[in-house]
Amino acid sequence: MQKITKEDLLNSGAHFGHVSSKTDPNFKDFVVSQKNGIDIINLEDTINGLEKALNFISSIVQRNGEILFVGTKKHAKDVIQQEADRCGMFYVVERWLGGTLTNFSTVKKSIKRLHSLEKEGSAIFEDLTKKELLKLNREKIKLSDQHRGIKDMKKLPNAIVIVDGKTESIAIQEAKKLEIPIICIVDSNTDPTLCDFPIPANDDSIRTIQLIINEIVNTIVSSSKKDESDDNTPVENSDKAIKSDKKDK
Repeated sequence: MQKITKEDLLNSGAHFGHVSSKTDPNFKDFVVSQKNGIDIINLEDTINGLEKALNFISSIVQRNGEILFVGTKKHAKDVIQQEADRCGMFYVVERWLGGTLTNFSTVKKSIKRLHSLEKEGSAIFEDLTKKELLKLNREKIKLSDQHRGIKDMKKLPNAIVIVDGKTESIAIQEAKKLEIPIICIVDSNTDPTLCDFPIPANDDSIRTIQLIINEIVNTIVSSSKKDESDDNTPVENSDKAIKSDKKDK
């Protein structure tokens, strides 16, 4: 499988950060220079960050782990939904609902309700007036919009992939609270230390988002096809790799 090159990243505009006045103090090590007041991101760091993330994701998938993709900003929505569908993983592209992870038991009840509303011939719809049917239909549409990317998610994900850590700060907080590993595309205005596997890059460029997410999904697809017969390690154990990885940094 062909890997992303520095030239690919350059062509996508991945090296362009935010104006230097908005640079997060913890991001400065990833900034190689400034041009016209704009941070220029070191693409060697982007490639290194992506490589570490891909290795970790591969270990998760080979143990039948599940990944949740999150990208609610306009530039990311279509890419996230299409790529998550391609690899059969879950996604959130509409507004992040507080408690999606930390209050997952309640979310599961809401998803169960959605499934019952979507089931043809359900007893729920028997002997109802037109007004009551209309109300249920509106409820179904609302729940479908809220949960369309996670309605088949039966347990918490083993890792979460995020586009723009600043926009998805609540999702990051919830994942950190539950110790769910975080892979995140981070721009120069974002604190990379909030993520377990930061990928420094321009998170406002559709081409950059597409390039990186496509590479992640390619890894998921190829890893899921590998022979798993010799690896019965519980997926939870792979999360411990984060701690050892951090020690090596």
